[in-house]
Amino acid sequence: MVLSNMEQQLTFLEAINYFKNYENCQRFMIELLWPDGTQKCPRCGSTRIKHLEKARVWKCYGKDKCPKFSLKTGTVFQDSRIGLDKWLPVVWLEANSKKGVSSREIHRQMGVTQKTAWFMLHRVRLALQDGYIAKLSDHVRHV
Repeated sequence: MVLSNMEQQLTFLEAINYFKNYENCQRFMIELLWPDGTQKCPRCGSTRIKHLEKARVWKCYGKDKCPKFSLKTGTVFQDSRIGLDKWLPVVWLEANSKKGVSSREIHRQMGVTQKTAWFMLHRVRLALQDGYIAKLSDHVRHV
């Protein structure tokens, strides 16, 4: 279970150290996006995909007009330049906070601007609003 990976992190510092390694972020997101182990294109659903390791993207050989996708495609992390090494500790912090966390706190802890922290928290709260992390696999709704 994906949540068990996050529960293993006892402190925020440990979560930051764990997620600063790309392979840990990748393993976490793969388990989240494809819990049954079958990797699929998030756009067309094709299983004919190949991981391009150097570029850190996947290539779909289905009928998709945009064949390359990353682990952020189709999630609340999509369309942001912020790396998973920053996103996932913020998810951990928000998920483990009883009363939520402020954008000022994210700004200080993660070393991003306050505006970026506000943006991140809105996306994370959208994903967690139902109380479970599986919401991260939903598409972003633009308002």
